[in-house]
Amino acid sequence: MKRSSVTTHIQSGLIATCLMLGTVLSVSAQTQPATAATATAAAESTKAAAPGVQSANIFSIAPDANTDPKYADQTNGERGKVQPGNNAPMWRDVGKGVEGYSSLPKSQAPEAGVLIQPFVQYPGSRLTTAGEAWRQVRNNWIIPYGGSLLLIALGAVGVFYWRKGMIMMHGKPTGVEIERFTPFERSAHWTNAIAFVVLALSGVTMAFGKFFMQPVIGDTLFGWITYLLKNAHNFAGPLFAVSLTVVFVTFVKDNLPSKEDFVWLIKGGGLLSGHEVPSHRFNAGEKVVFWGGVFALGLVVVASGFVLDKIIPFLVYERSTMQMAHMIHAVATLLMIAMFIGHIYMGTIGMEGAYKAMKTGYVDETWAKEHHELWHDDIKAGKIPAHRSEETSGTTAHV
Repeated sequence: MKRSSVTTHIQSGLIATCLMLGTVLSVSAQTQPATAATATAAAESTKAAAPGVQSANIFSIAPDANTDPKYADQTNGERGKVQPGNNAPMWRDVGKGVEGYSSLPKSQAPEAGVLIQPFVQYPGSRLTTAGEAWRQVRNNWIIPYGGSLLLIALGAVGVFYWRKGMIMMHGKPTGVEIERFTPFERSAHWTNAIAFVVLALSGVTMAFGKFFMQPVIGDTLFGWITYLLKNAHNFAGPLFAVSLTVVFVTFVKDNLPSKEDFVWLIKGGGLLSGHEVPSHRFNAGEKVVFWGGVFALGLVVVASGFVLDKIIPFLVYERSTMQMAHMIHAVATLLMIAMFIGHIYMGTIGMEGAYKAMKTGYVDETWAKEHHELWHDDIKAGKIPAHRSEETSGTTAHV
């Protein structure tokens, strides 16, 4: 009896245990789908609430979307519907120079919405984007040929000095001095000359310095030097413009062409023959420098420099405007420097008495007669006063 009772209790316990396990498994099975559904719903809710650009499943991109006849003409929005993440239409427009949206005002940033300039062809460049076209003109034409021009000019005066030396006076000084430049004329000339030297040295350094300075002094020092010279260039520019205007107005009367100038040009000023060709106060060579360098090239250099300095009012300073202004400015400046190299040479070590004339304002009577005979004759005839100002230097007897 006892054994039968124990067996019955054991069987009852096993049945109860099985029933309990079955209940637990049933509840777990019912809870898992609910939990999974809740998690999925939460993820969908989070995804829908997330702001900004949503990620795209690359496997949902239509592989045959490019078979659409209008595929190439699709906008970026249309392309995104069939090929999410494909922004080729947008970048194609960027490459064409199409303007996009920018919050910056047009008055301050007229091209803020344009990342890449449209295609152009500057003189000497290929048909390409404007920025690349400007780079080609600068690097392939202005830098190599402009640098060569300056070296040729320096070489020419060097060879001339080596073969001819300083042009000396043939006669002996008389001690009688004639006023060639008044204090005002000298002040105008020296102001313009100093501004020109600052502009020329800074411009040459910025354009060609990386070829002959940077390898010697290193990147850091070269960077600081060019930074200082750039600022000096920007400040010297307006001074050069104002003083150039004063120089032009001051000397224009004596630089008007005359029939004697053609004779001087035909004979080359007597440089090769050694015999001076008669001229007035300024000979034909000086007049060429005045009209070609001071007036024509000076006008172009100043105007383009004002654009680069952004000091012309009401002008829209777009990149294309600045690129063209830079190319014009660089070419005109290189031509002016090459022309003024000869002028500086003749006014310093190339001719005896020339530097003294601009330093003190006076020349000896012998110098005036040998180099500017017609001017000397006018002074002797009383047409031009020998001393146009009250300042005297040395012996100032009248001729």
